[in-house]
Amino acid sequence: MKVKKRVLLGMSGGTDSSVAALLLQDAGYEVVGVTFRFYEKDGCTEYLDDARQLCHRLGIQHIVSDQRERFQSTIINYFIREYMAGHTPVPCTLCNNYLKWPLLRQIADEMGIFYLATGHYVQKRQIDGFWHIINGADKDKNQSFFLWGLQQDILERMILPLGALTKQRVREMAQERGFMKVAHKKDSLGVCFCPMDYRSFLSERVPADAIQQGKFVDTKGNFIAWHQGYPFYTIGQRRGLGINLNKAVFVKEIVPAENKVVLGDLKLLERTEMRLKDWNIVNPSQLFGKEYVVVKIRYRKQENRCTVTLLPDNTLLVSLKEPLTAIAPGQAAAFYRGEVVLGGGIIMEY
Repeated sequence: MKVKKRVLLGMSGGTDSSVAALLLQDAGYEVVGVTFRFYEKDGCTEYLDDARQLCHRLGIQHIVSDQRERFQSTIINYFIREYMAGHTPVPCTLCNNYLKWPLLRQIADEMGIFYLATGHYVQKRQIDGFWHIINGADKDKNQSFFLWGLQQDILERMILPLGALTKQRVREMAQERGFMKVAHKKDSLGVCFCPMDYRSFLSERVPADAIQQGKFVDTKGNFIAWHQGYPFYTIGQRRGLGINLNKAVFVKEIVPAENKVVLGDLKLLERTEMRLKDWNIVNPSQLFGKEYVVVKIRYRKQENRCTVTLLPDNTLLVSLKEPLTAIAPGQAAAFYRGEVVLGGGIIMEY
């Protein structure tokens, strides 16, 4: 008898990973499902039951990996530190690149499993001997922006069953197979541990006096109004400032040491370069000094042509062909050529 290829599938209990399990089985893989306990709001564990029941119905092994302490120290504490430093954190990027996928690899290695899979809407391709993440077929669900930090030893082992599908088709597949609860599950929105307002989440987890009223000022330092505390604002923010100046103003700078938030016209936020740290480049020969590279600092917005240079201090200088607004320290920047992810990094202070 021919032995089936085994694959470890990250299963959240949601629509995407559930349909990924169906498709992997259809393709002849022996699937082992793993559900990570990262964060449970109000102790809710329904997602564990959903994943377990699906695995039972499909006849596949299901394991649970409790990573709540690691998620707290690696992701949540980072999230809080970044806002308290006046930065804009990227928890989903860090979680995917430094926690979720490495954990999949670790558990797979312990179980003697080579292949790794998730329900991400991305694809992969080998170019000049290097594996690259490429955009998923569904433009609205494409998650390539979050995966620029994955290393070759993970990319090589990845199977991405949903990469060529749309979310609508995935829901239809679940319904056609009789998995009605899976088919109609709502998509998760925003950051998993604070999907609505990060401000209330932050307030509950820092000392009572850590966030205090401070000053909105203009670029010359003139007082404009009082704000609720600098961590509640991000570079480029326009809405929710609580002031009315009869003109549009944006957060230009955050000064934590002075609890000060600098406001200005949108034009003042334009920059033609930025520097990156903690970067990962798939194939340096295809990026450094090359034309036709695009950089994105938002999941779905702002694609700008650029050139990228490696500096002596091992940071990246990104020179933009056109000015870009709302470049915030702490954000991620991802490089593309067409649909291919070339790498990325974290934006530094300037």
